[in-house]
Parts: sequence; structure tokens; C-alpha cells
Amino acid sequence: MDIKKVGVVGAGQMGNGIAHVFALAGYEVIINDISQEALDKAIETITRNLDRQLSREKITADDRDGALARISTTLKLEELGQTDLVIEAATEREDVKNAIFERLLPHLKPETILTSNTSSISITRLASRTDRPEKFMGFHFMNPVPVMQLVELIRGIATDEATYKTLLGVVETLGKTAASAEDFPAFIVNRILMPMINEAVYTLYEGVGSVKSIDESMKLGANHPMGPLELADFIGLDTCLAIMNVLHDGLADTKYRPCPLLTKYVEAGWLGRKTQRGFYDYRGETPVPTR
Repeated sequence: MDIKKVGVVGAGQMGNGIAHVFALAGYEVIINDISQEALDKAIETITRNLDRQLSREKITADDRDGALARISTTLKLEELGQTDLVIEAATEREDVKNAIFERLLPHLKPETILTSNTSSISITRLASRTDRPEKFMGFHFMNPVPVMQLVELIRGIATDEATYKTLLGVVETLGKTAASAEDFPAFIVNRILMPMINEAVYTLYEGVGSVKSIDESMKLGANHPMGPLELADFIGLDTCLAIMNVLHDGLADTKYRPCPLLTKYVEAGWLGRKTQRGFYDYRGETPVPTR
């Protein structure tokens, strides 16, 4: 299968990063979102990130200009129908993802591969709602996409070998490394990472340590580049909670029970960096712990 044109559904943090790396690798990219403001912001972010790569001499001016020329945007989902590969990067809600695929299906070419950037939802279940479960895969990029080297490839029960090999080849062209995961809740990275973050929230909740002491302990004691609570804020506490709920519901094990404090922060709308408050308050010059 020859992939030349790629459609990205969702212009948020993940969507614009995915569009960035595909355009830089030479693919034609069309980004769709329901908001023109989100599309405009995505182009601004991509331009800023390409300029940062240029200033660090990781790319040339021609690379930057070529990548930007290969990206277009649209408010009409059906305009993604003529792409060779669709990557859904919408919010981490199964009903939203199903609705997107349902609207897209009548406009797709028969050979178009469908993928989801979901970090935890069943690929088999998402694929079963489409007309091409054999051409459906999980295509999970890490955040921030232009920087992180890993892509998780997740096969549903019906995914065929040709689709898997095609996407394996695509990951290579992006200059990234693929890790193949089986279709179980949260796959590999989040199956390991999210319970660690959840345990850090329990450590805070139970008064074992403060936000500062927990993050410093993991940075200096385990050589992590970011502390778990700082990382949770970066990911988004709503996303962390959603993934913990998927793990808890899908595996029926109490060790995946989301910490009540994590739920409380999400209920308060303190979702981390994107709302200026989470385990840290980002409204001042430097982040200040909120507990």
C-alpha cells in the first residue's frame, strides 16, 4: 500500500504534532477540526515548532518551507476521504471517535487505512464499528510528537498483515521507532506509566510527601526527566483519569482504581498546564505546587 496523502482528525496537541512530522517526512497532510480557531492555532504551533528545529539546525529552511507547503486544513471531515491514511487524534472518548469514523466512512477510498491515536481504547472495538476492520490499527504517538521517538502500533483482532507492514514502513519514514503492542487496555506505555502517576497521586493524597518532594524524589532518585505529578500536568489530568478508568474497567483489578484526589482535580477543572492549574499553578512566572 502506497501512502502519499494523510488526513489528521483533530488539530489539538497531538494532531498538530502528527501533522508536523508527516509533512516534514514528505507526506501531503490535511488537518480537520470542527473549529477554525483550532486549525489556525495548529498552523501557528507547527510553524513555531519548525522554526525551533531550524534554529537548532535539526532541519533546513527548505525543509521548513516544504513541510508548511504540504499542510492544508479543512472544517469538512469528508474532505479527508481521498487520503491514503487517516489518523484520528480527537479527544479520548470512544463515542466521539466512533462518531468521527461513522461520518467519514461513506467518503473513503476502498484502500484507505484507518487509524486511531487513542492511548487506551480497544482497537478491536473501534474497528468493528467500521467497514474495514482489517485496515484499522492503533497508531499511538507520544507527546510531544516531533520530539518523542516511539510510536506504538496496535493490531486489532481483524487487522491484516499488509496493513501492519504498511504502517511499520510509514513509522520508519518518519524517523521514529515502532513498538508493537497487543490490543489490551492502555497497551504498553500507558499500562506502565499511568499506574505510576496514579500511585504518585495516592502518595500525595495519603500525605506521604508533598508535590515538590514526590517530583524531586523521582527526578533525583530514579533519574526521571520529569516528576510524575509534573508529567501528569503536562499530559492533562483528564486524560490520566480517562486512561485509569479504561484500565480499571477493562482489567477489573483494584490496583488500577483511580485516586480520589485525581478525580477531585478533574472535577475542579484543574487539568494541568492546559488550564493553568493542576498539581502546579502555572499562572505566575514559575510553577507553584497547589498542595
